[in-house]
This record gives sequence, C-alpha cells and structure tokens, in this order.
Amino acid sequence: MSKLKKTKIEARQDVHEIMRMLLRREQKIDRNREHLWVLGLAADHTLLLIELVSMGSVSRTIAEPMEIYSLALQKRSVKIILVHNHPSGLLKPSAADKDMTDRMIQCGRLLHVPVEDHIIISEKGYYSFAEDGLLAELERSEKYVPEYELEARAREKGRQIGHTTGVSDKAREIARQMKLSGYTVPEIMRLTGLSKAVIQRLKSD
Repeated sequence: MSKLKKTKIEARQDVHEIMRMLLRREQKIDRNREHLWVLGLAADHTLLLIELVSMGSVSRTIAEPMEIYSLALQKRSVKIILVHNHPSGLLKPSAADKDMTDRMIQCGRLLHVPVEDHIIISEKGYYSFAEDGLLAELERSEKYVPEYELEARAREKGRQIGHTTGVSDKAREIARQMKLSGYTVPEIMRLTGLSKAVIQRLKSD
C-alpha cells in the first residue's frame, strides 16, 4: 500500500487495475472469496488508504459502517470508494450489494464523508455504481434515512409549499385589483408573472 499512497484516482479504470493487482497477491484459496475494501480519498482524489475491511464467502461479504469508516476518518479522507470482487466473474450488483451501498451512503452523509462510488471487480472488468446511475438512484432512497431527518424534510417541503401558495395567492389578488383598475392582460402578465389563462379566469368582483 505504501507504494500506492499519493496515487491520484483519475478514472474508475485506475481503481480496477489497482484492486485487481492487490487481489492477485492473495493466496489462491482466498482469491475465490469475496473481499470488500474501502479506498479513502483526499479532496483532489489522491489515494490516502486502501483497507480490506471484510472477507466473506464465495458469494457474499458483510461489513458494518464502523469497520468501513473507522480508518478512513483517521486518515482524514473526505470521500470513500467501496470496492468488492465477484469471484464468479459476473459484474452485476446483488440485492445485498445495493442494500449495503444504500446504508453506507446515509452513514457518509452523517459523517460528511460521502460514498464516491461502489465498484465491483473481476478479472474481466468492473462495474461502477456511479457510472451506471445506480449510485444516484440509491442517494434518493429513504430506507436508511434517520426518522428525524425525514421529519425535517417533510417540514421543509411543507414550508416551501406554503410559501409558494402564499406568493401565488398574493400575485392573483394583485392581478385581480389590476383588472379592476383597467390594466390590460399583457400588462398584468408582465407585472405579476401570471399566465394569460390564469388572469382571464380571475373574477373581477
């Protein structure tokens, strides 16, 4: 790992090459088991650490947030990349892979150390959650979002809707008074931002 420190991760292919090289150093019997690594990165994508956090069976590996984030935080990583191998060679994330990534995304938000990507590797190639759009999809998930944050989001959404409704009602009332004062529809549209259809539906009484 010491030789890899200060390496800049410019592309997902860089991660694949580094991790495939490390996996080849494992004993043959271990290469047929799933490994889960965490890569810690500086703000400029300089590699700060590579840590093997879990070694599982031929089809699954399990790790807790504390194991994944512990050394990354000690090394002052500002973002992480998760990497694990599929001994089968199939580059397709399992339901467990997605669920673990979903959970780590939320942990990263709380710790302000976001998950930059989750990459599955094999001898044949790699699969990137980020490149495939799956990471962005999981970032919208609310499965592991703490209840207090969901409540805060709901309150903020309600506040925004209330503000928008209030602004809209005020604009309609101004437009109604302008119609009574003899302003033309184009003038009202320009001054209130309301559409022609909305203005024409306003009652003058």
